[in-house]
Amino acid sequence: MTNAGIPSWRNSGQGTMVRCALWLVTEVGVGEVFTKTQLREAFPETSQIDRRMRDLRVHGWNIATNREDPTLSPHEHRFVEMGAEVWKPGQARAKSAAAAITGTQRREILEKDDHLCRVCGIAAGEAYDGGIETAQLDIARREVLKPGGKSVEMVTECRRCRVGGRGRQTDVTDVLSRLAKMSGVERELFAQWVSADRRDFSAMERLWGEYRSLPAESRETIRAAVDRP
Repeated sequence: MTNAGIPSWRNSGQGTMVRCALWLVTEVGVGEVFTKTQLREAFPETSQIDRRMRDLRVHGWNIATNREDPTLSPHEHRFVEMGAEVWKPGQARAKSAAAAITGTQRREILEKDDHLCRVCGIAAGEAYDGGIETAQLDIARREVLKPGGKSVEMVTECRRCRVGGRGRQTDVTDVLSRLAKMSGVERELFAQWVSADRRDFSAMERLWGEYRSLPAESRETIRAAVDRP
């Protein structure tokens, strides 16, 4: 979007949260990194400007910290996505659907999803591979394509998958179509996985997964070993 027609963030007659939103749009830009120091220097008269910025998340604004984006330092943020245009009449009062989830609903969604990220399978508190960062689970909105049309459903995702998968869409119609093309044996096996909500991989499948993750030179070593009589 262009900045034409957007009010100045320097106008002190607007609320601090609104001015913060305008500052992000006009001075930082979507996708760019800014520091806490830059934010505080822009609003020296506001002692709790960090909190006013966090208030924007209720309105759909995505502002990542180093918890969601490991490339950031503890003093940096990334302006990932703009939400509601809170400087327009009525927009600052709009609540996002995610914010409307009650504590009871959140617990129910987590329980239905077995307290696991439904994208990568990690559980809360588990460390990601290759680092010491641990997973935190959130409730995400997912657009779903169904035979009757589009809908939005809630699903458990870790913060890393949620930030990296914004705009992710699930095509249930396609899944149903492929399910219909399966043989009876395949459907029976798939039904067992669905019933258990998990799939146990064979030793050969696990070995294949490890092989696929190897660097090219190491894969050549495995190929040579396989080709030996």
